[in-house]
Amino acid sequence: MKSWAAAYAGRRAVVLGASGFIGRWVARALVERGAHVIAVGRDADRVRRAVGARNAPDQVEAYDFERPLASGWLAALSPDVVFNLAGYGVDRSERDETFARRLNRDLVAELCDAVTSLGASDWPHARLVHAGSALEYGTTGGVLHEGSPTAATTVYGETKLAGTTALVERGHASRTRAIVARLFTVYGAGEHAGRLLPTILGAATSGAVVPLSDGMQRRDFAYVEDVAEGLLRLGVSTAEPGAVVNLATGVMQPVRKFVEAAAAVAGVPRERLHFGAVATRPEEMSHTGVSVERLDELTNWRPSADLQAGIRRTLMRMAKDT
Repeated sequence: MKSWAAAYAGRRAVVLGASGFIGRWVARALVERGAHVIAVGRDADRVRRAVGARNAPDQVEAYDFERPLASGWLAALSPDVVFNLAGYGVDRSERDETFARRLNRDLVAELCDAVTSLGASDWPHARLVHAGSALEYGTTGGVLHEGSPTAATTVYGETKLAGTTALVERGHASRTRAIVARLFTVYGAGEHAGRLLPTILGAATSGAVVPLSDGMQRRDFAYVEDVAEGLLRLGVSTAEPGAVVNLATGVMQPVRKFVEAAAAVAGVPRERLHFGAVATRPEEMSHTGVSVERLDELTNWRPSADLQAGIRRTLMRMAKDT
């Protein structure tokens, strides 16, 4: 039986949002597995820089996501599979609600319709794999499983939920082979400046103190290359059209533990970690766990929960990319 990785060899894979944090790793993972990769972003040069010369895609396309998906644009690329990592609102500086709705909701619906309209293909797996967000669950407590209520409280969470809803409805109605992978706390090389890991790693060279919350909130941390692998694995799984799958480790760990692991690997003295210096954000999620049973069933795999190993891999990747 052909392995999940070998299934991508020679196949045409479109990656939207390929200049972003996770999108670049999806593009790289596909290149490494022999796919013909068409990497798409708003700025072609940014896509090339993000993916890197060692993992250069076969084709780079620039597309202005502010405008509706042009008729026939996707069909002209002749993809076997599309990975949608385009999104807006994760970074705190991204506060344009109109663009959030455009990218997180409308684009997803347009992609579903475009994928439905694609011609016949001998590709037997998902035609569209879309990255959703844990923030779609919002204030929902307890152990989060795919059937849990959604109670998004942020613009990002609300618009990502609207995109997921559009995909699920189309998947069920037209049997479009499209699935949603809900991502939780992803870390690694390529994160936006100002996020937790880049801040700690920056302190290793700057000597700055790091003001932090008390760090008692618990999160499911997953290393970005594992997440990219999970997206590829789900792309060749037996997930039903319109399925939603939590892509996470299934292990909740305190933010404080993550910070201390990053500081230990990077060589930041503990006295420069000022826990409790800032208040916990009101939109912080408070669930107690993440169910990954569906991920296990579909892939017989889950991302590693080893924080120190993931942070070491981050530093190694950063060194290779400089």
